[in-house]
Amino acid sequence: MTTYSMAQKPFENDRENLKAKKFMMWLFLVSSFIYFAGLTSGFIVYTAEDPSRGINTILPDVFKYSTGVIILSSLTMHLAYLAGKKLQFRMQNLYLLITAVLGLFFFVFQFQGWGLLFNRGVVFSGNPNASQSFIYVFIASHLLHIAVGMILLLRAVRLKFSRIDPVRNTFRLEITSIFWHFIDILWIYLYVFLLLNQ
Repeated sequence: MTTYSMAQKPFENDRENLKAKKFMMWLFLVSSFIYFAGLTSGFIVYTAEDPSRGINTILPDVFKYSTGVIILSSLTMHLAYLAGKKLQFRMQNLYLLITAVLGLFFFVFQFQGWGLLFNRGVVFSGNPNASQSFIYVFIASHLLHIAVGMILLLRAVRLKFSRIDPVRNTFRLEITSIFWHFIDILWIYLYVFLLLNQ
């Protein structure tokens, strides 16, 4: 009985550690949501005093492409998660790498959008164009989250299938999937918000 209890103890400790890590991830997501809600609220308050303080520019079409890319990446992330649960590790890796490539495309499109905005005279500055600066703050903050998501994606890739712990693998995929879907939804929220205020 004692031997069984001692054997079970590391497993129980491991499970508790995974729960703690998942809880920390949720705290990070909640704090990120509050941060972006604060940014968009600040924009609304700033522009409400004077309509001329709006963005006053049409968003480049390249942001539509980046939106399509990140939505597609959520699909490939979900497929990676399903493959991992079925212990199809090669398919899991394939979908994870496709998701990472789509994430890189998202980065490229976002920077192209920045370039087009800059060419139109939308620059990061103070008054009277401070509202236009919000665009750069929104996008830069979101790209920072995308970068974190890319790190999680690459960490979830398994190079040595024979040494995979299925429980830890599923946990890592779940964490990565939740985070990636969150930043997907977050971008859609930001993009729609900017469209409504352009």
